Formats: sequence, structure tokens, C-alpha cells
Amino acid sequence: MTVDAARASILRTYERGYAAWAALGPSEETVVDVPLHPPSERTVLGDPRAVADWIAAWRAADPGAPGTAHVVWETRRWASMGTQVVPARLRLTAAEHVASFVRRRGHWDAARTRAAALLELLGPDNAPVREAVRRALRAVVELDEPELGRLLGVLRWLLANSASGMFVRQLPVRGVDTKWLERHRGVVDPLWTAATGTADLGLAARPGLVRVRFLDPASAPGGLGDVSAPVADLAGLAISPPTVLVVENLETLLALRPHAGVVAVHGQGYAARHLHQLPWVRPADVLYWGDLDTHGLNILSIVRARLPQTRSFLMDRATLEAYPDLWVPEPKPHRTVPEHLTASEADAFAALSEHGDVRLEQERVPWASAVEALDALLETCRSTRITLPD
Repeated sequence: MTVDAARASILRTYERGYAAWAALGPSEETVVDVPLHPPSERTVLGDPRAVADWIAAWRAADPGAPGTAHVVWETRRWASMGTQVVPARLRLTAAEHVASFVRRRGHWDAARTRAAALLELLGPDNAPVREAVRRALRAVVELDEPELGRLLGVLRWLLANSASGMFVRQLPVRGVDTKWLERHRGVVDPLWTAATGTADLGLAARPGLVRVRFLDPASAPGGLGDVSAPVADLAGLAISPPTVLVVENLETLLALRPHAGVVAVHGQGYAARHLHQLPWVRPADVLYWGDLDTHGLNILSIVRARLPQTRSFLMDRATLEAYPDLWVPEPKPHRTVPEHLTASEADAFAALSEHGDVRLEQERVPWASAVEALDALLETCRSTRITLPD
């Protein structure tokens, strides 16, 4: 094996192992022990100059003395060549030796120093912390010094203020803002979780906004027909709509035409599970139209578990099979049949799988068909209001 070939091979070993060496501590075993496959007598006789150059290259590359990092030299006795000393193995017994041999010593020093700083801050005797540092180190070692300082500063401040309730913008760490945390969340979160046992950074979160359209202008509060606000604010509205219509797609929400007594809400996928927190939704007829896929039906089930009067429309087998040309694959189907589906909805759930894990997105259903189905259901609601149990 040539010096260059050994260096290329050992570089791969270094790249795979340096984070563990720095975070978990050195192994008691030899880090690298590579056979160099010295030439046979026949090979030497065939090209003595090439063999001499190979031996000279290894002599120049020999990184140290026995007991540390070194080339193991062995004696060969050949009938026609006499006694020759040739390099037989390369042994690198510590991480710094490996790094030096593959010309990555500066990188190793940075990795070791940064791992030590994180461990000292987060808990060197904590096994989950060591593992988290190992996983994060590849990203941490690429940070420039100012960014590293910010990372350590944020972690140090969070440890001292674990329930601050502050927004990221308020953190007293120079250069840290909301975008900084968004960029480095993949490093901060696992380190924090390993050190504290919780994923909660103790920071304030932006309130989720729910978009609502008042399809009955007479009931629009203050004349506002289209409102986006936190759930807590919407909960305080002094309204009592007979019907609440929940739709998944935002453009569907915006396209809805006026309807007396109807408030339309943008469901936003699994965020629809929070609709029961709005007092004016709980006594209303709730109509739900989501994507016709396994997750849409699962969301419907979750909503109905909290709002049992919920009725769906365009979420049945007949709707699915009416538009096979509009199906698209569902990449990650929800496999467990949701608990709170009607027989018709459960049949639709089965149909999705039968047809090869397909989905019919709400926005692909022809608008005229959607309007017709909605009008028919609203007429039913007006004539048969649901009476909720006490």
C-alpha cells in the first residue's frame, strides 16, 4: 500500500470516527492498524527502483516512534537480495496521530476543543449529553468562532433561565435573533434535550393564527368579514353562529360565497383539533370538508371526538371514485383506522388503500360539485338542527 492510498483510506476512518473520539473519549484499543503489504522478493527483482521509492516514501512518512504512532518495520531475508528492512504495518494509537497522518490536525483540535466546551457546559458525566455532542459535532465543528460563541451563549443562558417565557428576539445574547435559532435548531434542540430531559426551551412561541370568514355579513363582528387571530382572541368573540364550516384548503375558504348563519374556518390540517377551544363552535352544527386521504379522515375523527356533532361532506367512497384521474399518491398513509368515523367514512378510508394509497385533495374536486354538495348539506342543517347531549 502506498502512502497516498493509506492516507485516503485512513481519512475515511477519521471522518467516520472523529466525533465519537472527541465526545465519547479515546478507545483503549489501537485506533488504526493497517497492513502495508510489503513486496515479495520477486516484485523487488522485477522493479527494484519502484520498491526503493516506496520504502523511502514510508520512511519519510513514518509519523513517530514505537509506542505512539509509527510504521512497523520488519526484516526480510531474500536469497538473491540479502537482508532488507521494509515497512509492514502502520499503527496510529491516538486520535491526534490519525488526524496528523491524514493532514487534519487543525480540524481535530477544533473538534476536540469544541466537544470539551459543550461537555463542560452541559454535563460531562451525562451519557445522553455525550451522545448528543457526538451527533452534533459535525455541524458544530463547521461553525466559525463568532457562531460558536453564540451557540455556547444561548445554551448557557437557557440553562440559567429554563422557563423565561421570553421570545427569541429578547434573548440577551449578542447576534442571536429568531432567524439564528431557526438556522441552528438542529443543533440546539438535541443538546438541550439531552442536558435537561425536555424538548421545551422555555421560550415563548408565536401564537398560532386561525383564519375565519364570516359568510353572513350580518354577523361579522365590527363588519370584519375575514379575520386571522390567535385561538384565545377568537374564543372571546360574542357570536353564536348556527353553523361552522371547516375546510382544509385556504383558497377554498376564500372562494366560499355568502351563506346566512355560517362562519367558515380554515382547518390547517391537524391544527383543527383545537377548534373545540372556541366556545361558539361547541353548540353549532359543525361541517367538515378535508382532503380525501387517510390523514384527512384521521383529522376528521379527531375533530369529531371533541365535537361529536361534526358532519363531513365529499369524504366518501363515491366522491373518491368519481375522480380517478385526479388522484395522486399519498406518500405516508395513516394505517390505523380512526376511531370516530361513520360507516361511510370508514369505507372511504378502506377505498384509499384498495386503490393503492391514493388521495384526492380538496382543491382538485370540481368547484361546481363542491358548491352543490355544500348547499345541500347547509339546507339539511337548516331543517334539522342537531341537539347536543347535556
